[in-house]
Amino acid sequence: MQIAKKRLGIWMDHSNAHIIEFSTEKMETQTLDAKFTNEEKGESLGKSEQLMHNKEQHLQAEFYKELGEIIKNYDEVLLFGPTSAKTELHNILKENHHFDKIKIETATSDKMTENQKYAFLKEHFAK
Repeated sequence: MQIAKKRLGIWMDHSNAHIIEFSTEKMETQTLDAKFTNEEKGESLGKSEQLMHNKEQHLQAEFYKELGEIIKNYDEVLLFGPTSAKTELHNILKENHHFDKIKIETATSDKMTENQKYAFLKEHFAK
């Protein structure tokens, strides 16, 4: 008997991630927001650009770490979205041996509605 693979889709950019557990039943989306907001950016910029950059990098790393914690529980993961965030996360995960057994792929996509994201995942995981 084959155990069903746990699959996950994450549509993401640098400010948030839409986490979708792939299922043949009804799929639902959870949203994870990066902690680095525009308000914080303005506050940090007032102090110094270097400080802002360091804070942004630190918070971005935390955001990716949180996503990594979620991804650990799956067998196959598709990271997709319009920015380079998916590739940055993919590269971080590739360096960590905890993710060696997880098939992680990336795909470029535009902004999408919930239904478009679900259709995109269905099509991807049907392959």
